[in-house]
Amino acid sequence: MTMQDDSGRACLVGAGGLTSFVGRRQEIADVRRNLSASRLVTLTGPGGIGKTRLALVVADRIRKAFRDGTQVIQLASLDDEREVASAFTSALAVLDQSNRSATQQLVDHLRTQQVLLVVDNCEHVLTTTADLLAELLEAAPGLRVLATSREPLGIAGELVTLIPPLSVPTAEQLHDAASVDHSEAVQLLVDRARSVAPDFAVTRANRPAVQQLCERLDGMPLAIELAAIRLRTLSVGQVVERLDHRFELLTGGSRVARPRQQTLRALIDWSHELCSGDERLLWARMSVFPGGCDLTAVEEVCGFGDLAPERIVDILDRLVAKSIVIAEHTGEQVRYRQLMTVREYGAERLGQLAELPVLRRRMRDHYLRQARSMVERWCGPGQHEMLATMRRDHANLLAVLEWSLTTPDERPAGGRLASCLRYLWIAGGSLSEGRRWLDRILSVLDGDTVERGSVLWVAAWATLLQGDREAAAVRLTELERVAEVLDDPELAAHAANWRALYHLFSGNLPTAIDLYHRAVQGHQELGHTGAVLTAQFQLAMARNFQEPVGDALETCREVLAVSARHGERWNHAYALWISGLQHWRAGDMAAAKRAATAALEIQRDFTDGVCTALVLELMSWIAMSNQHADNAAMLGAAAGAVWHRLGTSIDAFGPHITADSKRMAQQVAEVLGRDRVETVTQRLAHLTKAEAIELALETAAARPSAATRVARNCPLTDREMEVARLIATGLSNRAIAETLVISPRTVDGHVERILGKLGFASRTQVASWTASLGETGDGARAHRATAP
Repeated sequence: MTMQDDSGRACLVGAGGLTSFVGRRQEIADVRRNLSASRLVTLTGPGGIGKTRLALVVADRIRKAFRDGTQVIQLASLDDEREVASAFTSALAVLDQSNRSATQQLVDHLRTQQVLLVVDNCEHVLTTTADLLAELLEAAPGLRVLATSREPLGIAGELVTLIPPLSVPTAEQLHDAASVDHSEAVQLLVDRARSVAPDFAVTRANRPAVQQLCERLDGMPLAIELAAIRLRTLSVGQVVERLDHRFELLTGGSRVARPRQQTLRALIDWSHELCSGDERLLWARMSVFPGGCDLTAVEEVCGFGDLAPERIVDILDRLVAKSIVIAEHTGEQVRYRQLMTVREYGAERLGQLAELPVLRRRMRDHYLRQARSMVERWCGPGQHEMLATMRRDHANLLAVLEWSLTTPDERPAGGRLASCLRYLWIAGGSLSEGRRWLDRILSVLDGDTVERGSVLWVAAWATLLQGDREAAAVRLTELERVAEVLDDPELAAHAANWRALYHLFSGNLPTAIDLYHRAVQGHQELGHTGAVLTAQFQLAMARNFQEPVGDALETCREVLAVSARHGERWNHAYALWISGLQHWRAGDMAAAKRAATAALEIQRDFTDGVCTALVLELMSWIAMSNQHADNAAMLGAAAGAVWHRLGTSIDAFGPHITADSKRMAQQVAEVLGRDRVETVTQRLAHLTKAEAIELALETAAARPSAATRVARNCPLTDREMEVARLIATGLSNRAIAETLVISPRTVDGHVERILGKLGFASRTQVASWTASLGETGDGARAHRATAP
């Protein structure tokens, strides 16, 4: 396997923010060599030794060797081995609408990919992670894994790379200034010290103290970085004096025999003692957040008692300055997290304070308020931003759900949270995970209560979308009984709504339509506009197959008008899809195409794979009805790729729409031949949801080259062909980015996809291939002008 390299120094977000990567040349070479020899390489060593940073640097430098790039999977926030597979699906953005296990979804997602996974912090979930990786590596021949763990995974074929401390100058080398100054540990110390004390330098006077400090810290990167922070107010000699005292206190004797972890713990102990009482308390309280958090969460969860909410921001700022907390900036958004070792230390201190139950409850209530707010504001603008926010808090949400489920008195509140996360589960790409949590809650939440009723209807919805109608029927029967026992109009409206969906997907259209009318009326009486819109677009779908076209279009127009007035987009997209479906059935292909295109534009911002796949299916039918069989095959293949990633198919949505799908697929096969359709399907099977959307929108824009290229068995999109033509002119990636007014990183991605799709190893091959098609210079323009 040939590895490509990128020149320049790597920069990573580390203990001090955006910091340069120092040293490790030999380790980088070793890891790259091992990755060439084995599909699983594990970096081992004690906490704080720099395994994660090294893995990220290596992955960045060899990313071009992998057609589908590199992905990072963080396991540090997991408290339960059962969530390992879910962490993988979340990190890889696997659209998990299916009823299959998360492991099987991952197998199918990775089976055809050539990708490097960086799996970070495996040690606390070692057995489950090892079992999962063994299965994935066996099923996906293009997969390579770079793992970090305090101990090996123990999988056959694993190459273990022990990450040593940074090189440290010895006392014998003090006479040689170059030996001291050029050691990795000293370089790191100087680099980090200058971020807080710009004039810091290794001098003849402080060189012995620098050597002692690096030696006493065993060359451990995290320990050096924490010590460097203290050089803002202390001399190197003062740091050494204090550090020496703490080491003796913790090891209880021989320095030679002390474990490195005790050395790191000593430094963290010392850092803790240098914090004020308020800083220590906030440090401990923030350890309840396994996945980082925003300022509002810190204030609402940790701001009580001795720490008033209005004081939190100042104390937090001091913790960031001391590298106890990392501030990560994404645009205008700032999130705060602790390194795992620092968080574990804080959790121990928190246990001594006996505040954990209070913090867990405050944390759960904070996210419950957030989830309720999302539900209340759902029928309005900013839906995809709300979903993105919830996805960022994924680890925190799972932590408080787990605590609520395992704390008997808190189970009702846990049920409220899980049901209020309905749009995260349904529209946010976490359907399978959501169903697992909903089912777990139902297994422990007893009684005919509003909380159980709410979980029942959300669970029924999720189960129906997975095509598991038998399980949904059981949930619906209980929901109807609970609604009747409680005489609860909201539960009754949802019972009618999701029983209607059950009948729609079962093909019983008259019953579905009657129930939808009842559900719409119930939601309207309660003033729940978002629920009304959802019931109405589903009613329109039922009417599509049962009643005259005009009836369904009128219902869609009502949904579109109300959703547009409120700035709501999720229901709007589904209503557009059904409108397009109705226009297609009526023979108005232009109107059908406009509606489908508008729906797909909205899906650029959402992770609702179901809506995306349904719209792609419709666009394929429209193309075939317009006698564009090549485009129909391409769009049908794109829909198939999305369905496959979801782990479900259009069959789950009822016999009527399934019949349309089969009929149109048959027409495409009759025109092109099954072999040709299969070729297109295989070439596009790798498409992600985002790529499928862009391909469909390019086709909808009536760019003539799309169908022509498919006819030539070319899988490239219009943008990729544009990049390929510029490659053929000799432009670099950066020059291409400037020409197209896009980012160099985007061009890098296009080039890698072009190489992967065409099976080429170099840009020269791309240039030759493009020229052979007449796709360069005037030939390319002429081709565009004359393409049918």
